Amino acid sequence: MAYQIVTDGSCDLGLEEARQAGVKVVPFYVTFDGQVYKKEMEEISVRTFYQEMVDNPDKFPKSSLPSVQDYVDAFTPFAKEGKDIICLCITTKFSGSYNSAQTAADLLKEDFPNVRIQVVDTTVNTVLQGLLVLETVRMQRAGLPFEEAVGKIEQIKPTGRIIFTVGNYEYLIHGGRIGKVMGTAASTLGIKPLIMLKEGEIFPTGIVRNRKKGLKRLIDQTKAHFEKIGESPDDYQIVVGYGYSHEEAVEFRDQLLASLKGYSNYKEIGIFQIGATIGVHTGPHPLGIGLLKKYDR
Repeated sequence: MAYQIVTDGSCDLGLEEARQAGVKVVPFYVTFDGQVYKKEMEEISVRTFYQEMVDNPDKFPKSSLPSVQDYVDAFTPFAKEGKDIICLCITTKFSGSYNSAQTAADLLKEDFPNVRIQVVDTTVNTVLQGLLVLETVRMQRAGLPFEEAVGKIEQIKPTGRIIFTVGNYEYLIHGGRIGKVMGTAASTLGIKPLIMLKEGEIFPTGIVRNRKKGLKRLIDQTKAHFEKIGESPDDYQIVVGYGYSHEEAVEFRDQLLASLKGYSNYKEIGIFQIGATIGVHTGPHPLGIGLLKKYDR
């Protein structure tokens, strides 16, 4: 029996990429005034979201998770077709999206007892979640059955890393993602944080005085990561994730590629735009690298 891949809006695949992959995306909501919530991508574009942030630096937007009903509405048409469902959700350490999806899955079991709905806590988010979704699509296209695909997802998700920086600490402080004390000190000194996301949590990996140095350090940290784990980048999916400036992302991607050519056979790296779900925490200028091991390596 065929299965359908569903994910939440944290995956940052973009409408067209998701459509081509045959993936159903359940969007998060975003608000700038705390009252009117709009569905990301469907009711407010990512570009508009970042422009609003850039134009109003004193405004701190908020995001809200998909509801149980949002997931019921997403799952039901596939369940009616008799399709099993694999639903990949943002790390539970950042959001309750997984809980909404699991509750929806439990509700649907009553009406569709023969349909399997596997809700996965990906322990990742943003471009890394997108990579995990696309790896699941690769599994599906290669003919991996439902249980095997779920097993492979569990196997590769701990290999995921995002090595990134942001424009300043303000949004991380506001979103409660980083300690107030560290944030205040950093804001006063005007330094840029370097951060790694692994296993659903963020960890500081250094600080720099300016963005240019920070981006070079991210590329060095990527090389150091592969040396530490003793694996080749060729066995990994690698992408660049950015917020507002596509131009900066292209330049950074080219620098990363030049570095990778020294110790791998990498020829091409995709660029994903980080969406509003994570953008509310990073501000308009996140930039970094997502790495995830390929399921068949």
